[in-house]
Amino acid sequence: MRFIESWIPATLVATRDLTPSIRELLIRPESFDGAIYPVGGHINVAVTIDGRPETRSYSLVGEADRGGYRIAVRRAEDTRGGSRYMWSLAPGARLSITLPASLLQIDWARRHYCLIAGGIGITPLVGAAQVLARRDADFTLHYAVPSREQAAYLDVLTPLLNERLIVHVGNEGRRLNFDNLFASLPPDALTMLCGPMRMLDAARRAWDSAGRTVSDLRYETFGSSGSLPTEGFRVRFVDRNLEIEIPSDRSLLDVLNESGCEVIADCRRGECGVCAIDIIKIDGELDHRDVFFSAPQKRANEKICACVSRARGTITVDIRHRPDAL
Repeated sequence: MRFIESWIPATLVATRDLTPSIRELLIRPESFDGAIYPVGGHINVAVTIDGRPETRSYSLVGEADRGGYRIAVRRAEDTRGGSRYMWSLAPGARLSITLPASLLQIDWARRHYCLIAGGIGITPLVGAAQVLARRDADFTLHYAVPSREQAAYLDVLTPLLNERLIVHVGNEGRRLNFDNLFASLPPDALTMLCGPMRMLDAARRAWDSAGRTVSDLRYETFGSSGSLPTEGFRVRFVDRNLEIEIPSDRSLLDVLNESGCEVIADCRRGECGVCAIDIIKIDGELDHRDVFFSAPQKRANEKICACVSRARGTITVDIRHRPDAL
């Protein structure tokens, strides 16, 4: 497995509300020595949803923090309950977390950088902006939000970046145009993006249309974001007389394993493809929320990443023979 987790005890030290829907949490592991964590890093947090133990992943905010690990959580009612749990915590709460790991790393050999954040996607890019500014690199940060009231960390980024920060505010008529942005970038620019799935899909289409190198666009997205509303759906099996319900607050992966249909998994973020299962029939619509499959593979609707992707209606799957997705 590529994602090896080391769990450690920790304490929630402090919270503060950045916006009406985004809360920052400072978490200090036991025996914390103030070590600098990797830019673009994240930690996993053990949560309890309706009495069940589950795991959620959160990006670390900032280049480093001597006080502990700083994360920001958007309160979302239409997800699987992780944000509600995190918002219910008060300072002093005991937690179990993993050591930081980085999935959105900076290539220091580049001369030009473009950072793009959508909403809460700003969290892993605050640290990237800080370290690029400290190194006096050639870069810009494009921050897309529905309104300024929903823009976290503007108080940190504005004085640090000045003209290198470009805020695209939807209700002010300033929307981010990927075609224009990518056409303006130098040929060797590295673009790093974090945002919801709709934003990522639009960015990848514009990137391909611009004829840019695929590896020069690096991204993260949210496992809870998709093109369809989060709702329950049903799963049938090609080899057995069984139909199960996937509630709106549970993942396909967790319900399959709970039902005795063992599906191995690794990252649980829609990035590695280990949990991909075969789709035989669709009576409804698939909502691919992973970043593992390419756009043509998603259009083919032959496989689904069980950890994050969902459906509307009923799907028939085959989990008898699952070749290594890697």
